[in-house]
Amino acid sequence: MSTELTRQALSQLDAADPLTAFADRFILPEDTIYLDGNSLGALPKGAAERAAQVVSEEWGQGLIRSWNTAGWFDLPLKLGDKLGSLLGGKPNETAITDTTTLNLFKALASALRTQKTDAPQRRVILTERDNFPTDIYIAEGLADLVNSLSQETGVAYEVKLIDDEASLRAALDDSVAVVALSHVNYRTGAMWNMDEITAAIHASGALVIWDLAHAAGAVPVDLNAANADYAVGCTYKYLNGGPGSPAFIWVNARHHERFWQPLSGWWSHNKPFEMSQSYTPANDIRRFMCGTQPMTSLAMVEVGLDIALEADMAQVRAKSLELVDLFINLVETRCAGYGLELVTPREHAARGSHVSFRHEHGYEIIAALIDQGVIGDYREPEVLRFGITPLYLSRTDIWDAVEKLREILHTNAWQREEYAVRNAVT
Repeated sequence: MSTELTRQALSQLDAADPLTAFADRFILPEDTIYLDGNSLGALPKGAAERAAQVVSEEWGQGLIRSWNTAGWFDLPLKLGDKLGSLLGGKPNETAITDTTTLNLFKALASALRTQKTDAPQRRVILTERDNFPTDIYIAEGLADLVNSLSQETGVAYEVKLIDDEASLRAALDDSVAVVALSHVNYRTGAMWNMDEITAAIHASGALVIWDLAHAAGAVPVDLNAANADYAVGCTYKYLNGGPGSPAFIWVNARHHERFWQPLSGWWSHNKPFEMSQSYTPANDIRRFMCGTQPMTSLAMVEVGLDIALEADMAQVRAKSLELVDLFINLVETRCAGYGLELVTPREHAARGSHVSFRHEHGYEIIAALIDQGVIGDYREPEVLRFGITPLYLSRTDIWDAVEKLREILHTNAWQREEYAVRNAVT
């Protein structure tokens, strides 16, 4: 950064930033620097009002008629197309529905069924040892389910774990059916090169599922350009959809006709209101859904999604990289000597939009920071994690957050007894 690194100089850069105005689109408490938007995004203005409209008008007055008159029935697909446009998806490839966990189960089951037909010898699900735990759990659970129901003997599905790109490439043989990867690692912020890795997986004959939970809305993604097969992710992080807001599933159009729905609920039926006793999957993206959709939550998702669509993703990414660089620089210069170890890649192309440091007392330090109005979070083992959300964070926010961190480290304020008491959610 050519400008002298002072708070005043950073404030001048903020004033000229084309994204600065977006901060007014969100509601955050005063005297709070929110560095946890990678876990739960901030409340967009208008979201509470939109939820109230659904409850008091569409439900309260429209009652059941609102499935037709208020567009409830088509909302998961309408929002899916909006989100898909942020991810390089084509119309009718994305649905906002269910949870990331359920959507991953659907995608894995579909991929295994496709490979069972095309290449029955492929019985391995490959994923990262450092993947978000639910991704591993779901893969293991699916493999166990399929094996327990199988009539075959001596041949079983299994989950194998890789540690890095080299071990991934070494593991790609003719036994691998599907590879499930998180585009951005939830703990370290490290990011895979989607284009190159997808090509390598396809060259081996396997299919790929990308978990975009820590990427959607934060880094540029082009699923069709990468020729990906499936993608899943949540809307409550960088897309600011609200706590537990519905997730999304994207399926490349070439797989639509072969997408087998293991959770064949009535909303994925071709004609759900014919109340047929036999299941016929919908001939479009509806086949990715399961049961009745949560309208109030979906309505709030649209508010945050519309804000994300207004922002220029190239500007968002550029500011994210700048703010992470600034955070790293300030921590390493102003907090030197206190045992903080950077675990996030420095290379721009190799990281997402959060930055993490390891410290043996990471939990206590985060607890002290939160008590001082700087909200980050903690992940085992010993990782302090800070989400960089360019739409509502400024350069001076980063400066002030690091100053609070320096003060806590310098005064040993983190050693207070109450900071060692673990919360249920860290």
